[in-house]
Amino acid sequence: MKLLFVCTGNICRSPTAEAVCQKKLEEMGLISHVEIDSAGTHAFHEGVAPDARSQEVAAKHGVDLGDLRARVVTVDDFERFDHIICMDKNNIDYLRRSAPTHAQHKLSLLLDHVDGASHQDISDPYYGGERGFDLVFAEINLGVDALLKKLCTQ
Repeated sequence: MKLLFVCTGNICRSPTAEAVCQKKLEEMGLISHVEIDSAGTHAFHEGVAPDARSQEVAAKHGVDLGDLRARVVTVDDFERFDHIICMDKNNIDYLRRSAPTHAQHKLSLLLDHVDGASHQDISDPYYGGERGFDLVFAEINLGVDALLKKLCTQ
């Protein structure tokens, strides 16, 4: 199975989701069965490491983002990945306009996998303070737990 997490610039939310998912799959002993990546809808920060604030909050939870580098979603990603999980409605709307018809079913919002939280965004913390990064980490953690639970029961 191949999972792609997507946000706007690929330096805050999606790399956090990628690393959280990676850690959880390692703990479950399933990492060898899943390929995980992240990307942004826009190439604002291509090649750049995740935001220092994201790295700091993730590190507090034992999650390492240090080796990740931002990249932009490509046309090939719609073929390569089984699930393309977006952080907010702007991300998914942007990808719906870009994705081939046969790949539309691969797109979802991360919080759509959480019971009672469908159609909710994980807000971009980039322009806010550290508290926003803590909240984003908690939401991503919740969303990844729910996503993996659903995928493991399919």
